Amino acid sequence: MTSFNPNNIRALILDMDGVLWKGDALIADLSPIFDEIKRLGLGVIMATNNSTRTPAQYIEKFRSYGVELKGWRVINSAEATAQYLSGIYPEGGPVYVVGESGLVEALEAKGFTISEEAVLAVVAGMDRHINYAKIMQASKLIRAGARFIGTNPDRTFPTPNGEVPGAGTMLAAIGASLDISPTVIGKPEPIIYQIALERLGTKPEETLMVGDRLETDIAGAQNVGCPVALVLSGVTSLDEAQAWRPEVDIIAEDLTSLLKLL
Repeated sequence: MTSFNPNNIRALILDMDGVLWKGDALIADLSPIFDEIKRLGLGVIMATNNSTRTPAQYIEKFRSYGVELKGWRVINSAEATAQYLSGIYPEGGPVYVVGESGLVEALEAKGFTISEEAVLAVVAGMDRHINYAKIMQASKLIRAGARFIGTNPDRTFPTPNGEVPGAGTMLAAIGASLDISPTVIGKPEPIIYQIALERLGTKPEETLMVGDRLETDIAGAQNVGCPVALVLSGVTSLDEAQAWRPEVDIIAEDLTSLLKLL
């Protein structure tokens, strides 16, 4: 392990899938967890690569588990993707979406319209209704010159029934016929972490990223200078966590166990 000092931590960035829940099945009772975070005097933001829900829908999900949060405390890859695309096209414009309501609403909030022809970009994320027609249309538009943007690279995500295909699978399906890779926005790319740090008002070295996936949660946080904690409640095994380089600062069974170390 590194010389990580938990006394320096002022805030947490929490992944959700595999850290707080798997699908709709809780990993632990959230109410006492967030009470403990408050008792420790830590700021907290949830940052997920899952683009299927809006932040408002996540806030409602937390409320159903007895936790009241403000909307700014949730960032997902859909919001980060819309912010990135808005930086390129500040006036918005037509885009083609392979994704669900969370991605559509995030793009529309930045002035983009959903279209199937003459689009600026094809924006792809997790889509549980993907089919051949969507893949064909997406590839056609990219061949015609549209940018290829991916919300996140996660090939799978954890559920109570095991790992299932994630957004990375959708990106691979579209890109395979083009021999092209998308510009990926979510973790491990820095934009989600930068948004989180700005909202928390903390420095990277004061902000602990808690995740369950090494190649996204952990790698991205290390790249921006945040200390990292890997929980074994998601997709990563202990052997995989111990073999990771640079070393993970803390390895814990789950978030409840981790908070006892802070």
